Amino acid sequence: MSNKIVIIGAGFAGVWSALSAKRLIGLSQNERHIEVIVVAPGASLVLRPRLYESKPSKMAYPLKALFEAAGITFFQGTVTSIDTERHGIQVKSAKGVQSTIVYDRLILAAGSTIVKPKGIIGIEENTFNIDSLDAAVTLQDHLEKLASLPATTSRDTVVVCGAGFTGIETASELPKRLGHIPNHRIILIEKTGRIGPELSPCYRPVITQALQELGIDIKLGSAVKSVDANGVNFESGERIETKTTIWTVGVRATHLTQQIPGDKDAFSRLHVNRDLRVPSVNHVFATGDAACVLADDSGHHAQMSCQHALQLGCVSGHNAAADLLGEPTLNYSQPIYNCCLDLGAWGAVVGGGWEGQVKVTGDWAKRVKEYINQKLIYPPTDVQEALKWAKAVRPDSDYSLDQVIQAMA
Repeated sequence: MSNKIVIIGAGFAGVWSALSAKRLIGLSQNERHIEVIVVAPGASLVLRPRLYESKPSKMAYPLKALFEAAGITFFQGTVTSIDTERHGIQVKSAKGVQSTIVYDRLILAAGSTIVKPKGIIGIEENTFNIDSLDAAVTLQDHLEKLASLPATTSRDTVVVCGAGFTGIETASELPKRLGHIPNHRIILIEKTGRIGPELSPCYRPVITQALQELGIDIKLGSAVKSVDANGVNFESGERIETKTTIWTVGVRATHLTQQIPGDKDAFSRLHVNRDLRVPSVNHVFATGDAACVLADDSGHHAQMSCQHALQLGCVSGHNAAADLLGEPTLNYSQPIYNCCLDLGAWGAVVGGGWEGQVKVTGDWAKRVKEYINQKLIYPPTDVQEALKWAKAVRPDSDYSLDQVIQAMA
């Protein structure tokens, strides 16, 4: 009977976990003895970092052929519960059939979801978001239909709530997406007193300049109280008339982290060891947005981002396989953090290091961002190339970024 590595999730961390596990299993010539199973609602990689762009329906990369070529088993379904004592997960298929999948090693790579505060009245019914492919498509359909409505202030105004990374990219792309609406107005709202509160201060002058030149209004220190079909109300008593409120504030790790014993952080991520193992359950690994782990020896933790998910996935898959093979596990390490922020038609800003050193801006940075979004984050179609890139120790991200910057020059 073969051992089973079960991976929950087919996002960046899940895909690279599966490929990395298969890589090590293949190198050890144990393909017949260890099965890698990915469980997810669909056999496609949703390119979440690109869902702020137009045509989001095209932002899904089919995985079936790659998984089959790599010998990875795909099970389509939604995980409803995890039983760490019995080493099993309950899965509900698309047809509603419940079944149990047992595992020897489990990798939780089910990502994260946007947070909608319950205290904000109307937020569920009256806001759009780009957290998932379906949500992004719903927003795109709504934006396209605006032109069929009578021209009013509320029709022509779009409010983006949250001036973090996602909010900035969403707002910056909207002038292009609203080209069919004459005299449109875009307002970027931030509860705190600064743009990009989680970003390095070094980026703010560039971001502010770009938003101003794009004609985007910025409202800082504005806390949302309620949202209805025709506007946003603020705690200050102010109201903005709009039929389009886009919520981009806050994320939380998958609810499945609550079914695994162990400490969690403020984002509901599982605290894990440097090898991504959950300390209280040694047969379970957490990765991607589900894992809270140090990225270096200076106290920086991995971010809930594609950049970190790729590396986290490679390490978790390798370690789950290594654990079954009796080989030593490797520690996750990603000391360099790079920022590549799209600023729409203005360009982009690309920086390196946790302190946020600006490297390039404008059109040059835009070419770098497009290369990353349109090529680098996609898995290779050739299975051998994909397995090659799935090794746990990858090229230094700062070195790789510098190579891309020079190539785009």
